[in-house]
Amino acid sequence: MNTDILVAESSEVEKANFYKKTYLHVALSILAFIAVESILINTVPFELIGLMIGQKYSWLLVIGIFWVASMMAAKWSLSQSRSTQYMGLVFYIFLEAIIFLPLIYMAIATAGGYVIFQAAMLTIAMFAGLSAVAFTSKRDFSFLRNIIIIGGFLSIGLIVAGMIFGFNLGLWFSVGMVILASASILYETSKLKYVYSTEQYVGASLQLFASIMLLFWYILRILMSRRS
Repeated sequence: MNTDILVAESSEVEKANFYKKTYLHVALSILAFIAVESILINTVPFELIGLMIGQKYSWLLVIGIFWVASMMAAKWSLSQSRSTQYMGLVFYIFLEAIIFLPLIYMAIATAGGYVIFQAAMLTIAMFAGLSAVAFTSKRDFSFLRNIIIIGGFLSIGLIVAGMIFGFNLGLWFSVGMVILASASILYETSKLKYVYSTEQYVGASLQLFASIMLLFWYILRILMSRRS
């Protein structure tokens, strides 16, 4: 964290500017993700996508690389240097586009492109509702941090176990992950008011974007399971 004034201690004008910049960067990140994903889905050969998920250990490797690289991107996005902050955000958008590539391909192939639109609309609606709750409620949602951390490690453990031992986590796992992603959105939105400084809108937008993409991933999986 840098030494700039905290949002909680800033003026109403400074708070408004911080929120505006943060959500503008979230929106631009989503648009950039759509653009990059569209390019990848139309240019990357199916054989290469298949290599990402064709073997159980190959997808574990992809997830492991994504996890390490995403932590690095998040650290960059909170740097003192503005250029490093943007490098972290752009890097993370590319990471998300790559990790989503097999799921988007399967969604188009098995359920049609409309299911992606449905998942996107549901994600936006839930994000808007959760954001409204976080901003209008006087409650501090920082208590969700430990729940999210524990839930995150449990989910990673289940995903790894499912890949190694070859069992399907099923619909209820996806429902649980939607709940976890929703808690993450509440927590990250609450952090906007209490944790960040007025110059950390790039890092704040990355964390919100990450939570939105997690929610989108599992909503899409649920919709795909209902159509299969």
